[in-house]
Amino acid sequence: MTAFGIRGSLASFNNGIREAMADYNKFDRRMESLVVETRTQFAPEIIGLSKDDAAWISKAIHAQPQLAAQISYERAHTGFIREIVVSAADIARLYETQTH
Repeated sequence: MTAFGIRGSLASFNNGIREAMADYNKFDRRMESLVVETRTQFAPEIIGLSKDDAAWISKAIHAQPQLAAQISYERAHTGFIREIVVSAADIARLYETQTH
């Protein structure tokens, strides 16, 4: 037991206010400051991309990870690895932000 209850609970305390731990399967601004590596996968619906197109999309989606529908964070020794599975809808959102 600790002063705040059972050791190892899935919550943290900030000035006595209980905060939930980060969700590793959705965009989280707090986690973003700890990302040390990125990975990109493409959904099965995305076929036939050239290496240049895949590289551009990967760079663009990781520059704006809040646009990704499927994002996850994996613990690493020095921070987190952000993995995004790019869908056709993600690509449409990227192009929409490029034209505005």
